[in-house]
Amino acid sequence: MKRYYYNIIILFMIIVICILFFKNGINVMKQFFNQKSYNAVVAIDAGHGGFDPGKIGVNHALEKDINLSIAYRLKNLLEHNDIKVIMTRNDDNGLYGKWNQNKKRTDMKKRISIINSNDAFIAVSIHQNSFTQSDSKGAQVFYYSSSKEGKELAEIIQDNLKQSIHDGNHRLAKSNNSYFMLKQTDCPLVIVECGFLSNWEEAKLLCEDSYQERMAWAIHIGIMEYINKFRSENDASAMNQ
Repeated sequence: MKRYYYNIIILFMIIVICILFFKNGINVMKQFFNQKSYNAVVAIDAGHGGFDPGKIGVNHALEKDINLSIAYRLKNLLEHNDIKVIMTRNDDNGLYGKWNQNKKRTDMKKRISIINSNDAFIAVSIHQNSFTQSDSKGAQVFYYSSSKEGKELAEIIQDNLKQSIHDGNHRLAKSNNSYFMLKQTDCPLVIVECGFLSNWEEAKLLCEDSYQERMAWAIHIGIMEYINKFRSENDASAMNQ
């Protein structure tokens, strides 16, 4: 009889342990997936490079050089916030082989491959603008029209650029269907056109270390705001489940 009750108690304990294990297992998995989202990888793409100078400023500044300088400043700021950063290029070399016939196409495909193979959470491509009218100025962020996340990221960065630069910029984040890289990455990608090299005043500013630092700071604040918003939404969702 005692053995019978003993077996009942053991069975009951096993059932309780299984239930607790099951619940804890669910919680552990939730924490695991939430932690993965916290350890976001941000890809930074410094546009152009190598044979491709990008836009050439009225002051003869090369877009590719400004892009790389701002990209490195952005990288340093994000890494100070414990964000893992990957760069599509680290120097002035293009991402193509010597004998590639279509170097531009090869270069862009390689950038996309780097972003996708590193499971980037988001990607930010740094560029400079130019226009026939020299009075055009102001930073603007572009996103893929079909990307809800890209739109949100672009709008957050655009707002932070306005707040940080204080140049009277009234531009809004803009959707785009034609830019090759916007359509090809697995993660949301935005293109930040930091200013107009066709504008004398802005071209001069874009070559200054202090202005590049302010630009990188604004972009970095926008990225952190987007990541933290994603974290908060994930935390709230986990608590409600």
